[in-house]
Amino acid sequence: MRVLLSAIGSRGEIEPTMALALQLQELGHEVRMVAPPDFRGLADAAGIPFVPVGPEVRLTAKRMTPEEMREAADKSVLDQFEAVSTAGKGFDAVVGAGMLQFAAHSAAENLGVPYFFGTFCAMSFPSPHHAPPAFGSLGESRERTEDNETLWEKDRLRFNAFLAVLNSCRESAGLPAISDVRSHMFGEQPMLAADPVLGPWPDPADTSVVQTGAWLRRDQRPLDPELARFLDAGEPPIYFGFGSMFVKPEYSRSAIEAARALGRRAIVLRGWADLSLVDESDDVLAVGEVNHQEVFKRSAAVVHHGGAGTTTTAALSGVPQVIVPQMFDQFYWAEQVEHLGIGREQSSDELAEAVEFVMRPEMVASAQEVSAGIRTDGAMVAAQRITSR
Repeated sequence: MRVLLSAIGSRGEIEPTMALALQLQELGHEVRMVAPPDFRGLADAAGIPFVPVGPEVRLTAKRMTPEEMREAADKSVLDQFEAVSTAGKGFDAVVGAGMLQFAAHSAAENLGVPYFFGTFCAMSFPSPHHAPPAFGSLGESRERTEDNETLWEKDRLRFNAFLAVLNSCRESAGLPAISDVRSHMFGEQPMLAADPVLGPWPDPADTSVVQTGAWLRRDQRPLDPELARFLDAGEPPIYFGFGSMFVKPEYSRSAIEAARALGRRAIVLRGWADLSLVDESDDVLAVGEVNHQEVFKRSAAVVHHGGAGTTTTAALSGVPQVIVPQMFDQFYWAEQVEHLGIGREQSSDELAEAVEFVMRPEMVASAQEVSAGIRTDGAMVAAQRITSR
């Protein structure tokens, strides 16, 4: 079977989609991945055939005016429809991954093949049990007073801002118009690629969503020699990393000061914000791309932005975490780690206070206990579902 996988977004969308692609390959199927050009190197290193779509996400993720954002979003729909329709010729199925797959289902229809959808957080799907993600630092307050039904209707209308451009794509391919972008994107029985312990679907009796478990891949990359020496040189450090979030440059100073206040060493991920160290002391180390699975297991605590992948990797590593959420589902994951007793959201309290709180013996024990219950077969479950239909 030949499966085309489409993912647009940051590393949080690309990594799990790669995990699914690799699992499909392991089962003997042929894959191809359509994703932003930033991630060609990752795909090439993993042996996944790659087709770029649109501009580099790192460039477009920086602050834009509302008009620029709208123009970029409309062009993304056009680019996605064209890229998936072209790259998918001769393939047997299309998988859309993440909440920016506006055109993947339509492209699958254009190709005449089955379509599957998966995303990484329960609150992406409408439910009376929760509200849709808040836009947080993009300007939408988390303190929303409307009931969930009203909020989900607003969410539906937000997606339908792309209805005209999507229907223009469909018309050009001889496909009938659709009336709702969000439900079209989800398709039938979309997959929730999140761990049932960390981020459960709130109503097990509701079978409209299939929870597969998180799509994870084993990272077998060796540690950089400098990083390995740093980890070997003392007790476990505190890890600070914000991935593709553009946090303020001074946050690295706050992170290092928090670690030193607790008598701990620190690892700071440069990330897309290009964070740097405040001095050259040997108790801190700035790193680029690293094997999170290995580094987290050797850390005393993990401080991060709350992306689904980072939250899951930290939980699987059995270390407590502090989440500093910026937008979207990051607030959900902060609430989940607090609910499970394996971490804390940093809000009004000082960073050092939050880290000290999660490093208490009872929270460390809780993190280790939860780690034992996390499933690692989500990509296999999804792959079997795709190839058996």
